[in-house]
Amino acid sequence: MPFVFENGELVPWRMGLDQVLESVERDGIKYIDLQFTDVPGRLQHVTIPAKFLDEDSFSSGVPKLDGSSIRGFVDIHESDLVLYPDPSTYAIIPWIPDHVKTARMICNVGWGMARGRLEKDPRHVAQKAEMYAAEQGYDLSFWGPEIEFFVFDKVHWDVLDAYRGQSYSIESKEAAWSSAGTNYPIRFKEGYYPAPPHDTLMVFRSECVNILSDHFHIPCDAHHHEVATAGQCEIDMYRDTLTNMADNSITYKFVVKNLAAKSGMIATFMPKPIFGDNASGMHTHVSLWQRSGKTKSNPGHTILQLDGHENLFYDENDDYAELSQLGRYFGGGLLEHSRALCAIVAPTTNSYRRLVPGYEAPVFIAWSRSNRSANVRVPVYHRGRAASAKKRIEFRTPDPSCNPYLCFAAMMAAGLDGIKKKIDIGDPVDEDIYKLSPEKRRQLGIKQLPGSLRESIEELESDHDFLKPIFPSELIETIIENGLKEHTQVSARPHPYEFYLYFDI
Repeated sequence: MPFVFENGELVPWRMGLDQVLESVERDGIKYIDLQFTDVPGRLQHVTIPAKFLDEDSFSSGVPKLDGSSIRGFVDIHESDLVLYPDPSTYAIIPWIPDHVKTARMICNVGWGMARGRLEKDPRHVAQKAEMYAAEQGYDLSFWGPEIEFFVFDKVHWDVLDAYRGQSYSIESKEAAWSSAGTNYPIRFKEGYYPAPPHDTLMVFRSECVNILSDHFHIPCDAHHHEVATAGQCEIDMYRDTLTNMADNSITYKFVVKNLAAKSGMIATFMPKPIFGDNASGMHTHVSLWQRSGKTKSNPGHTILQLDGHENLFYDENDDYAELSQLGRYFGGGLLEHSRALCAIVAPTTNSYRRLVPGYEAPVFIAWSRSNRSANVRVPVYHRGRAASAKKRIEFRTPDPSCNPYLCFAAMMAAGLDGIKKKIDIGDPVDEDIYKLSPEKRRQLGIKQLPGSLRESIEELESDHDFLKPIFPSELIETIIENGLKEHTQVSARPHPYEFYLYFDI
């Protein structure tokens, strides 16, 4: 169930079946857009006339899906699937004109003939992760991904005539390479927080926040230009529970892409579209909660009001980061399985253009508090019990090309495995790991993340038992198969830079 602000507090957004049907009638909704994701994480949809939506649509589902045509779902001989709309995700899409006024709902995917949920439905995996955590005694978890993206003016690429050649080009009024006089170009790695007119996308981001907050009930607490040139942005959503935040992340992409298109621009969540500058990450914050006393708000700061819950990652007696032993075990699980997790949280060949030294990307497996060269971080902006609700672990390895349902579920699986096995997180590393010598890193036991998608897939092949309480085996096999296929597709094609390096051999 999503959360929204009311009277300065964050409360559950309550939208049930009856309220949805009332809104369809009252607001003159003409069409219902039923949305879900495939295994790689692309948003899919089918649109039905609103007059065909009734109570039976929610209980029996909408039989409109050929699952064999959805990547990663099912084979052709078992293709009949059903969509079950989730009324809590109902929202009127504001940019669609009134004569075809449309509302969307995110759906659960099930087998035909009422045979239960589709095991490989990513949303089902996220829901299983929440249920598994609850079975272990953790009633709630909160998630906060920092999703970065680029907004370009134009992008061109040519890969269809692969025998003759391949190319791409990017146009942006903010770019360091843009024509003089069009704007104030942002130099490489100098795009963090510049004020307008250098930042040309402030109004665009504010419009995205308005739509996310006012129409999709997703509160956002900040937005800004990011480090890279050529329109790198970030909008920060307020934390939410696991499946809800995955829903929110998919909606975030949906809103940003559509609003950019309507503005004559194009948005991309591809991790590394620009050579020589920072890539887009999806640093993900997480905390586990359990029923106990009441969490009170810190005067001057709006935090989640949770009657009868406390943040299990907070420990006021820990001088280093106020991180509890349970939080250390959770972080230990993330470190232990970081290399295998890459296949899920950084699942594209382009992800490994990001995971290289020199661009603030977390190449090394280590933890710290303020050190952004480590891939697990514990933010320490505030101190004391008044800020206990904000204590969390930040996993810096994910990027926005991942499927958020699978990313958060895999992180939960790794963290709970760390708790179950009491995996020691080890000593923090408070030095810039990029500047340490290889010998020093070996002495500190600092390993490196995979350097390619193939390497991460090989890690997942040998280390996936921790996923089994949540991920069905056939889904893990699909992730491995898809990753190897994409690695081969890219590696088999000559690269333009190879001509520069080798043509004169």
